[in-house]
Amino acid sequence: MNFEIRESGVAEEFDNLKTPSENVQLISFRKASAIARYYQSAIVIGADTIVVYNGKIFGKPENEQDAFSALQTLSGQTHQVYTGFTLFDRPSNQSVSSVEITNVTFRKLTKEEIWEYVRSGAPMDKAGAYGIQDDYGAVFVERIEGCFYNVVGFPLTKFYLLMKQFQEQLEL
Repeated sequence: MNFEIRESGVAEEFDNLKTPSENVQLISFRKASAIARYYQSAIVIGADTIVVYNGKIFGKPENEQDAFSALQTLSGQTHQVYTGFTLFDRPSNQSVSSVEITNVTFRKLTKEEIWEYVRSGAPMDKAGAYGIQDDYGAVFVERIEGCFYNVVGFPLTKFYLLMKQFQEQLEL
C-alpha cells in the first residue's frame, strides 16, 4: 500500500451547538472528504483532536500566552482528550466516523515549569497545548484512563477495528 499525507485546508472551527464528540467527528469528516475529491480510488483518513475541560474546548494555542493559560487551567485537573476520525472510500463515497475519549489527569504544575515548556515551542501545534510524548508533557501527566495512543494523537486500536469492519462492508 502507498500512503500519502496531505493537508486538507479545512478550518478546525467548533460548533457550540454540538458536543465535543460531534465536533471532532464532523471536522474529521470534512477533512477526509476535502482530500477524497483528489482521488479516483483510495481510502482517505481524516482526524481531529481536542482537549476538553469543564465544557471548554482547547484546540491548538494561538500564541504563547494562550498555551500558558491552557496549561495553567489543566494543572491539577482531569480533562478529556477527544479524537474523531473518518474513513472515506473513493469511488463509493461511503464513509464511517468514530471517536475515542481518554481521561487525563495532570499533576499540579508550577508557573516556571509551564513557561519553560511553552518557550520550548513544543506545545504550539498541539490540542490542549501539550504532547504526552514531549519531555515535559510526559511528566505533567499523573494518570490516564483509556487509550494512551489517543493522547499521543491517534487511537490505533479503535481505528484498526473500524478499518477492518469498513473494509468488510465495502466488499459486500
